[in-house]
Amino acid sequence: MDLLEYQGKQFFAQFDIPVSDGRAVTDVDAAVEAAEAVGYPVVVKAQVHAGGRGKAGGVKLATNADEVREHATNILGLDIKGHITRILWIEHASDIASEYYASFTLDRSAKKHLGMLSAEGGVEIEQVAVDNPDAIAKIWIDPVDGLSYNQAREWVVQAKLDPSVTDDAVDLLRKLYTAYTEGDADLAEINPLIVKTDGKVHALDAKVTLDDNAEFRHDWDEYATTQVRDVREQAAHERGLQYVGLEGTVGIIANGAGLAMSTLDVVNQAGGEPANFLDIGGGANADVMAGALQVINDDPKVKSIFINIFGGITRGEEVAKGIIEALSLVDIAAPIVIRLDGTNAEEGRALLEPHLSDKLQSKSTMLEAARAAVELAES
Repeated sequence: MDLLEYQGKQFFAQFDIPVSDGRAVTDVDAAVEAAEAVGYPVVVKAQVHAGGRGKAGGVKLATNADEVREHATNILGLDIKGHITRILWIEHASDIASEYYASFTLDRSAKKHLGMLSAEGGVEIEQVAVDNPDAIAKIWIDPVDGLSYNQAREWVVQAKLDPSVTDDAVDLLRKLYTAYTEGDADLAEINPLIVKTDGKVHALDAKVTLDDNAEFRHDWDEYATTQVRDVREQAAHERGLQYVGLEGTVGIIANGAGLAMSTLDVVNQAGGEPANFLDIGGGANADVMAGALQVINDDPKVKSIFINIFGGITRGEEVAKGIIEALSLVDIAAPIVIRLDGTNAEEGRALLEPHLSDKLQSKSTMLEAARAAVELAES
């Protein structure tokens, strides 16, 4: 779940990270009222799930009500990389002395949290990594140990931030780490992390991605209302499915995110293009399977469907029963290839056997199933 900037700042504020005073508005008159409330000068900022807002004309400084009205009128409805601006963030402008970069995310290969800090902020960190990789100080944090004061201080020194802000920077970074971990974020990024002319460290921007799987622990209903989803993704979300729409022709259903990713890879290996990532989780009962099949069936680009299930806690024969019942509930247009493995897989394949046909095939390996699904999509 990707938050808009203003939502990210509200999220940071919950963890006592200093952010600018601002208001989120959806019309011009409200923008003027918000500017009066936070105090001039203000920055009028488009709220969309896209970068490059400044270059697109979506970030403007205003020193009076007439300028706010002019900028708000021009920015509302502005198309920024395919995203239409419907929300503005009116923020009190900051006097900037320095711009830094800070973030936390997960390094899956190291099985640790990764922190990145740079004295070169305000630009795309990917470009900094290419042009001057030594400018990014990285730190790997064991989730059990957390980020200690001494570790954070050494990190700030390594990044060559202004020594006069070391203490404030350490304090803010430890709060950012707390927000990232306790807030169940996949990414918590501040770019730029500024030093104001009064010497205070301050989050001028916020980029936050929350872990959807942790939603049950939080009240994220407000965040959910601003998520941008295509028709397929919205339908999947309403059914509680983990779904990402892609551009290919082979629909994918798998149980488990890792298996779903592997399924996408093997379809590519077989020469096809996946139409989606769809993880039904640990359950593969009839209702879940029917919902997944309905979402994929409603995608007109899908020419075949690859169901890839590894039975663990859910036994193979239960999966097979779920698939058979789901097929009676949904009128499927595309042919289906099933690969069923794991616990009681043989029993499951035996249950599927009487239902097999040219439009419902069963294969014993992932690669065989992927090849069959790609061939059917191309026929």
